[in-house]
Amino acid sequence: MKIVKYIGIALLVIGALVAAAFFVKSNAKSPVTYETETAFRTDIEDKTVATGKLIPEDEVLIKPQISGIIDKIMVEEGDKVKTGDLIARIKVVPNEQALVSARGRVRNAEFALKNAQTEFERNKKLFDRGVVSNQDFLNIQLTYNQAKQELENAKNDYQIIKEGSAGGTSTANTNIRATIAGTILEIPVKEGFQVIQANNFNDGTTVATIADMNRMIFEGQVDESEVGKLRLGMPLTISLGAVQDKELEADLKFIAPKGVEEQGAVQFTIKGDVNVAEADSIQVRAGYSANASLVLEKKEQVLAIKEALLQFDKDSDEPYVEVQVGDQEFERRDVEIGISDGINVEILSGIDENDKIKVWNKTEPEKRDTDEDDA
Repeated sequence: MKIVKYIGIALLVIGALVAAAFFVKSNAKSPVTYETETAFRTDIEDKTVATGKLIPEDEVLIKPQISGIIDKIMVEEGDKVKTGDLIARIKVVPNEQALVSARGRVRNAEFALKNAQTEFERNKKLFDRGVVSNQDFLNIQLTYNQAKQELENAKNDYQIIKEGSAGGTSTANTNIRATIAGTILEIPVKEGFQVIQANNFNDGTTVATIADMNRMIFEGQVDESEVGKLRLGMPLTISLGAVQDKELEADLKFIAPKGVEEQGAVQFTIKGDVNVAEADSIQVRAGYSANASLVLEKKEQVLAIKEALLQFDKDSDEPYVEVQVGDQEFERRDVEIGISDGINVEILSGIDENDKIKVWNKTEPEKRDTDEDDA
């Protein structure tokens, strides 16, 4: 029994010592000292960023007027061309059935012309002797002339089917020419490739893509929460992913009337005319990824505080700050806020420039363990 009594007394003593040590350690902690900041006057811009790319305003696909095989390509990607410049030449591979049919029409036209010529020469002699009337002779002459024209047409048809052109003129179907002035962006075919012309069942083979690189536009996406703040004519600042420390200016010219849902968010397409003339020091290429910065709203010299000083009520979600009223004593002040740039926020009411606002969320430097210091 005495042993149990001694054990109990020992436990009480140990417990008292532990409690005393905890009390001393707790009281030894220095009280938290909060710093304060004041409101200030500054300019605030509410911006949004649209991600997209630079594309030519006018991009034309050059397609052949006749099916065949690419015989020779005259230009390379990146070359500048004018309207009418020769891009490529096609070698025609004629359809055997059409070729035989066209050859047969030529032979028939030759037979008809030979017969009409014989009839014309016989009646001309009779007309010269006054045997055939003038009207009858004119009808026979007309038939003869029509037979000559029919033979010429049949030969041209045969030549077009066989060679792709009648006489190899500069406007021959086998010559593929630029329809606009610009830069060759892409040539997706090579010499020897088979190409087909556009028809009711096929768009045709693209031989080259041409665009005017002096007329570029920015095409990007903005979120539905911000599209309502946009208006046509707004200035855009374009930054290119491939070119550092260089920005281009643009004007907003198009806002899509319909949004498209992407990954749960509705996005609207916007387009802006890019001022390429200001980019003389850089080479603007089609397809550059780009970001467009748009200023939705701007206010100058407004009362503002750092947005990190704001606190929000857990129930009403209304913003407030804590203002110093004494030595490390603070009271809550509800505030009305305006626009924000993500760093500073406009204060419409609730505080003034003389109020000292509590820095409630200042982070303390992390203390290293004693063992690590010793190490």
